[in-house]
Amino acid sequence: MGAEKNPRRVADNEAMAIARMLRTSPQKLNLVAGMIRGKKVDKALADLTFSKRRIAGDVKKCLQSAIANAENNHNLDVDSLVVAEAWVGKNLVMKRGRPRARGRFGKIMKPFSEITIKVRQVGETA
Repeated sequence: MGAEKNPRRVADNEAMAIARMLRTSPQKLNLVAGMIRGKKVDKALADLTFSKRRIAGDVKKCLQSAIANAENNHNLDVDSLVVAEAWVGKNLVMKRGRPRARGRFGKIMKPFSEITIKVRQVGETA
């Protein structure tokens, strides 16, 4: 008489990982996410490793988590995984300020964002 099993949020040949509270703007993070969309995971990992963007390390960690989820939780073949989707969302914004001339206040917005990466196993075509 246990509780019903939660249905999977992704298909049987997919796995996903989410990285939250990444200290960058969603616009900058989306540039890095666009680099890996649709690529095989080994090529995407290589691109993130040698990217000059600071946030690429956090995106790489999220992609490695998605690959590990696919391998360990869903028994998917790592060699045939591709990055099916990678989307970016907003998170909180810290509001800071700096005193400016004539008694004014300069707003400094420090945005956070999150990324969701979904990997999919595709059939071998080679």
